[in-house]
Amino acid sequence: MQSSSAWRERWFALRNRLLASPRFQRLAAAFPLTRPIARHHTRTLFDLCAGFVYSQVLLACVRLKVFDLLADGPQAVAALAGRTGLSDDAMRRLLGAAATLRLVEARPGDRFGLGMLGAALRGNGGLPDMIEHHALLYADLADPVALLTGQHRDTALARFWAYAGNPQPGALAADQVASYSRLMAATQAFIADEVLAAAPLSGRRCLLDVGGGEGAFLAAVGARHRRLNLMLFDLPAVAARARARLADAGLADRAAVHGGDFRTDALPPGADTVSLVRVLHDHDDATVLTILRAARRALPPGGLVMVAEPMSGTPGAEPAGEAYFGFYLLAMGRGRPRTPGALYTLLEAAGFARPRLVRTRNPLLLQMVIANAQDP
Repeated sequence: MQSSSAWRERWFALRNRLLASPRFQRLAAAFPLTRPIARHHTRTLFDLCAGFVYSQVLLACVRLKVFDLLADGPQAVAALAGRTGLSDDAMRRLLGAAATLRLVEARPGDRFGLGMLGAALRGNGGLPDMIEHHALLYADLADPVALLTGQHRDTALARFWAYAGNPQPGALAADQVASYSRLMAATQAFIADEVLAAAPLSGRRCLLDVGGGEGAFLAAVGARHRRLNLMLFDLPAVAARARARLADAGLADRAAVHGGDFRTDALPPGADTVSLVRVLHDHDDATVLTILRAARRALPPGGLVMVAEPMSGTPGAEPAGEAYFGFYLLAMGRGRPRTPGALYTLLEAAGFARPRLVRTRNPLLLQMVIANAQDP
């Protein structure tokens, strides 16, 4: 008697032969019951082929500030062309493409206004910065096979994230960390909202944000939890930027900033909670284990660690993990998206107990795993 896995493999083989058959494709497209399915798969396959073009339409709109120009209401094509420096024909072509992507909407009188996605984009302050940043990723992915085989190592993303391939990131100068620190701070606002909506910080005394960048997340924590003491740890050049930002936010008396390299330096003691927001997926397992062990040593027994980042295998957002972040981090030069289960294993190996997943409002942006420090 054949095993269930053998039957499953036979079924997959039959399915794939049918889907590859031109005759079956014609019949499926013609038969009323299968026609919607055939059209859906055709559209999906086309979108995979055309996805880069769609992203470049979005990039053009961001660079030309189309969404900002439409923020106060619909405008005529000619007016938009004059304000962006495009010809009327070029502007009409861009707006027509953007309308099919629901970024803008055609209005009467040869005018266009914001579409649903264009309006939503304006509400996410750091999203235009990230869209602009993706030009580096697209350049690195021009030859994906060269990236996979290791022939393309001097990537634009590795140069941008200056700490990624640097054996001594603690020695990075201020100008080497400025660009990526600004990007992380710009995109941190909507991430902070997601984390704070899920973070179990009630009753906590002091939060240490490890890899906290310029302090944008910690500033959001400070505004939300006014009795919580704050600490931040990042590379010395980044920590200097954080001190300035937190002082501007009026948190200088509540926030202690520490500079160092979490791969080699001890984390400062005194916190009962450690947060790692969009940090661990940038590193390989050995480095992640080093970071988590350092967090465990810095925490008292029962202290809490919170890991918040996009994760692999997120239901309904699977491509965001393995496809998007998998290749982004490959181009960056290190790291990988992990499932919650993989993080559980690393947390337990580092001395944490009861790792568990905390529900977030938007799992595509990030999920959260928390665990408690065990007795040493």
